[in-house]
Amino acid sequence: MFSIRPATNTDVDVICEFDSVAQQDKQRRAFVERSIDAGYCFVIEAQQHVVGYAVLEYSFYDQGFVSMLYIHPEYRRQSAGVKLMQHLESVCQTPKIFTSTNLSNLPMQSLLAKLGYTLSGVIHHLDEADPELVYVKYLRRGAG
Repeated sequence: MFSIRPATNTDVDVICEFDSVAQQDKQRRAFVERSIDAGYCFVIEAQQHVVGYAVLEYSFYDQGFVSMLYIHPEYRRQSAGVKLMQHLESVCQTPKIFTSTNLSNLPMQSLLAKLGYTLSGVIHHLDEADPELVYVKYLRRGAG
């Protein structure tokens, strides 16, 4: 049902149509454009329509870091997020992969638990009164 591929510049408008933050924040659109240009952005499609995207970069202490995972609201809870995260794990160039989410984002925390991520730390004061939870998953033996 789903297919995953590297994002291209032609995907920017589609991504920004379903990403509610990008609809209001020009910086989010610029982030998407930069991520695509750098080759860090992947899209997931259902019936040849982009229904989600994720960004895997290596600026977090030279480790793989999923800095964005966003699924179109109509496709949530249909395994698109799981498939996209598993793809990122398969292409990650480091032996462990990190990501983060707000304490208030219970669906993402549930997804990470399902995929075997463990809590690695907490960052306060990024979003007022909503700490950022940092997670890690070891992808290869000997990484931990």
